[in-house]
Amino acid sequence: MNKKEYSRQLYLLQVELVKFQRYVIGKEIKVCIIFEGRDAAGKDGTIKRFIEHLSPREARAVALGKPSDKERKSWYFQRYVPHLPSGGEIVFFNRSWYNRAGVEKVMGFCTKKEYNSFMEEVRSFEHLLTHSEMIFFKYYLDISKKEQKRRLEARRKDPLKQWKISPIDQKAQKLWREYSKARDEMFAKTSFVFAPWHVVHTDDKKRARINTMKHFLSHVDYPDKRDELLIYDADIICEFDPVCYEKGLIAP
Repeated sequence: MNKKEYSRQLYLLQVELVKFQRYVIGKEIKVCIIFEGRDAAGKDGTIKRFIEHLSPREARAVALGKPSDKERKSWYFQRYVPHLPSGGEIVFFNRSWYNRAGVEKVMGFCTKKEYNSFMEEVRSFEHLLTHSEMIFFKYYLDISKKEQKRRLEARRKDPLKQWKISPIDQKAQKLWREYSKARDEMFAKTSFVFAPWHVVHTDDKKRARINTMKHFLSHVDYPDKRDELLIYDADIICEFDPVCYEKGLIAP
């Protein structure tokens, strides 16, 4: 996608997002969108484009750091609950409680018992969210090993992106297979009918951002919605299904 076409589509979709937010505020709707994915898959950039022109009083991004000692002793989901949206708010989680199913499992930051407890409890937790009439979406941004390597190397050389470099990033390529296995298990066990995973192939950042926005907006209601703008590419984004592997949306 060239820059001119990307900018044109991005502007139109951000106008739609503003319409949606106006409706959310007026109807006091709760909206929660979580973004998970490989390191360097584009979570930061995607959330930035979603939130760029929304009212900051009613839209916020949540990116939690390492848990405190007190949080480690609490119920796992407890640290996330205060950040959930109230009526009229849109909240974007840049990584979420699914840290336990991914990085914590792979890096050994949680015990097997803690991991198994999470897998048993997350269904009930998300059922409570959706049962409370919250609009709730889960996106997983996937990327090929080759493209991840290129982006991580570019990140190390860019003085404006030094803050993105972490010890975990440095092990992303070495632990590629372990992350793939954890991801696949997460998809199989936590893509619920009421809260499915939506997989986004992000080797082309611009197409990934545009199609994620189209996908989200096409699945929510708001006045003056321009449906003709929201036709997304099913070869870029799809609801999790084993077919996603066959289509190449999920890297092995």
